[in-house]
Amino acid sequence: MAELPNIQRNYKVWAADDVVYGPIDFPLLSQWVREARVTHENWIYTEQTESWSRAAALPELRLHFEEAEEMLKPGTILGSTDPLIPGVPVGTLQEVEIFKDMTDRQRGRFAQCMEVQKFTKFETLVKEGDRGGAMYIILEGVVRVRKMIGGREDVLATLSAGEMFGEMSLFDAEKRSADVVANSEGVLLRLSEKVMKEMVDKQADVVVPFLVEVAKKLADRIRADNERHKKDTILRQSYH
Repeated sequence: MAELPNIQRNYKVWAADDVVYGPIDFPLLSQWVREARVTHENWIYTEQTESWSRAAALPELRLHFEEAEEMLKPGTILGSTDPLIPGVPVGTLQEVEIFKDMTDRQRGRFAQCMEVQKFTKFETLVKEGDRGGAMYIILEGVVRVRKMIGGREDVLATLSAGEMFGEMSLFDAEKRSADVVANSEGVLLRLSEKVMKEMVDKQADVVVPFLVEVAKKLADRIRADNERHKKDTILRQSYH
């Protein structure tokens, strides 16, 4: 009996969230590859051969992986069909610095605990003086951190895809110290303090590498603030 063409084959995908999806046909599998929802490391079950193999080892997917590498850019959410990780292709998370040291499995489990939140241009995402309770990671778009002084806007920082804000809310319940306003449309991942505490209790292996990266980011910001304060002090002294 002649072998079925690739396009007629059925597959199952062992995803980063430890769930097996399928059976699916070849067009849908190739679409998931192009959208970075299936990576080289995912295990794929081919029903016709009754065998599992890495996605990278399937010759019929080679061209689609090449297309995915051309299409995928940091901070770009592709496609609108149901992803393997709700709302977030695995490949997109790989481009976010804070997730880079995690495995696909850790990234998948972590993403499932976060809320995907879309925003529009000029939307106020965080308001100064409000209680915290959540941190955010930018997957797409640009935002600015600002303080309103005497009715005028003082922009403290501009953040883009891969960066985060509001992380201090994971450690205390103090009020927000500045506004965060959208400069464009975009997509965020939102992690609440409540969910974070639950993850510490139940998924420590996922939380630890994430908290290490958060600590590094906080340390970098403290050093940068200290350097700015030092320069401001020298500048003020030069006028005396």
